[in-house]
Amino acid sequence: MPQDRLLTRDFVLASVANLLQGMSFFLFVHLPRFLADMGADEVLIGLLVGVTALASILIRPLVGRVMDLRGRRPVILIGGAVNLVATLGYLAVTDIEPLLYGVRIIHGIAVASMFTALFTYGADIVPESRRTEGLALFGVSGLLPLALGGVLGDVILSGWGFEQLFVAAAGFGLLSVLMALRLPERAPTLDDAGARRGFFRAIATAQMRPIWWLAAMFSFVLTAYFTFLRTFIDETGLGSVGLFFGTYALTAILLRLFLGWVPERLGQKGVLYASMGALTAGLGVMAVANSSAHLAVAGVLCGTGHGYGFPILFSMTVTRATVADRGSSVAFFTALFDIGTLAAGPILGAVIALRGYPTMFVIAAFLLVLATAVFSRWDRAYDTQVPSKVAA
Repeated sequence: MPQDRLLTRDFVLASVANLLQGMSFFLFVHLPRFLADMGADEVLIGLLVGVTALASILIRPLVGRVMDLRGRRPVILIGGAVNLVATLGYLAVTDIEPLLYGVRIIHGIAVASMFTALFTYGADIVPESRRTEGLALFGVSGLLPLALGGVLGDVILSGWGFEQLFVAAAGFGLLSVLMALRLPERAPTLDDAGARRGFFRAIATAQMRPIWWLAAMFSFVLTAYFTFLRTFIDETGLGSVGLFFGTYALTAILLRLFLGWVPERLGQKGVLYASMGALTAGLGVMAVANSSAHLAVAGVLCGTGHGYGFPILFSMTVTRATVADRGSSVAFFTALFDIGTLAAGPILGAVIALRGYPTMFVIAAFLLVLATAVFSRWDRAYDTQVPSKVAA
């Protein structure tokens, strides 16, 4: 019996739009150096990251509600326009001033809208029978920019400066919007989806809570290197941002391209726990790293954790949510990655200031082990089942 097709026209268009938006976003892994050059320390950098995350969190209920009522496409296009304003807004920033906080808030709103809407669109178009594999494959369009953004940022900053980096980010954002203009609306109608419960009722169901917990803690831990890798490398002189995120993303991409079927064949939870173990090991390697090779090994291990961890948690979210509330559920799922960042930025930044980077990585690894253990016990009663007639 032939498998349901993944690579449809809409899948490819949405993936390319997501890739281009990702290129715009991941150039900002170099932003901590921009902030440090203006005098910001790790705590202030964490605070500025937290400001963006807070804006992303606060806009998510509106984004989810609009997607469920009006569709995905308007959110994608409006979010893309706001992203252009934000990325170009950095050109006017010359100091740690109110304007910087304003630009960070606008950027958070834009990223929240685009990321949530594009991934909801991806969830709409992948076949249910291959959901985890399809979402993992769609996620490759978000991982490629992670690898390329770090390297491209290194090239831009070595030959030019941050002004050129911000212009490049705006250019990728514009191309993403132009690609998204070709996407048809795919949101389900009320007749197809069933009754809508609203954002807060949709996210409050008991079977979603263990997923919310682990996703939030997963995000908290990712902040250890998504936010602080740039300053970690500047202090230690080990490798480069491009080296870590290149090996990180390449590992995750290869797993998804060639072994994306593994979770559905071997069991989602077993693969999820193994991926959390790989991420824990990667953080451990970073805590003791004293060479570029160690940084590359950490990238492989952390990339393995992300390569399987994110799509499995995302797939579980989509499966347990109803079609009518899918936009709200995906909005909250993606918001948890901002919630984790909001909490982790100042906390981990303070740990670095007080005890250094190795201690910070060890604490992050310990928290991930603890979070996974709690999830394992909590979620036993909510193993993913065949969706009801109102579920996708």
